[in-house]
Amino acid sequence: MSDAVSGEDVKRVAVIGTGQLGRLIGGGLIANGVEVLPIQRTTRPALRAERLSAAHRVLVAVGEDDLESVLSTLPAHLRERHTWLLQNELLPPAWTAHQITAPTVLVVWAEKKKGKPVAEVQKTLVAGPDRDLVIRALDSVDVRAEPIEDAALPQALVDKNLYILVSNLAGLRVGGTVAALKGDHRVFASQLAEEILGIEAARLHTELAPAPFLERLFAAFAADPSHGCRGRTAEARLARLRAHARRENIATPILDSL
Repeated sequence: MSDAVSGEDVKRVAVIGTGQLGRLIGGGLIANGVEVLPIQRTTRPALRAERLSAAHRVLVAVGEDDLESVLSTLPAHLRERHTWLLQNELLPPAWTAHQITAPTVLVVWAEKKKGKPVAEVQKTLVAGPDRDLVIRALDSVDVRAEPIEDAALPQALVDKNLYILVSNLAGLRVGGTVAALKGDHRVFASQLAEEILGIEAARLHTELAPAPFLERLFAAFAADPSHGCRGRTAEARLARLRAHARRENIATPILDSL
């Protein structure tokens, strides 16, 4: 397990991607005396390189579509224990493929939309060497968070992936809210979740028993019953998930029907 550190050696954090979550966490870091070095799509290459070179850590806050290209270009001094990740659909192969070791990973159960307060389904979970500092930063912006051991991270990531993927992809067929998935469309949601779990298990090279994951999934739906399904990125999520299935040679009749 990675040992947590106090964060006292972290004076500067580069934040790649300054969307709602990037700005929120950046604000929490500033409140804890950490200098934030923002990096956006429009940041000049020379300035980007300068900020990454000066950073003690890097928070990669880009969307799922941009994660691969960002990780592939991180400088070497930020790859070992110095990378922070918070994407949905995240599993360890996403970072180990880029020789990133012991990242600090945020399993974010909070949503921040422009002009609206933070909405939380449950506490955000944080694993990795800098988890204490990240939790302090989140607390500074009123996001509830708690640490988890590194061994618990894969399950926590799969739980969050299921929540996002089932709600978004089921929404392509039935729309509505997660309360409707839990009630009116529970059989369909369960079948979809089990198909997705098969893909997640193959990517993790392990077996995942559906029952406890389904129990936690429907509990998360119950925690925020008015949360809408589908979302603007549902089609992109479907395409990425089916691509993973094809690479793992897994049949996906339910996903294909969507």
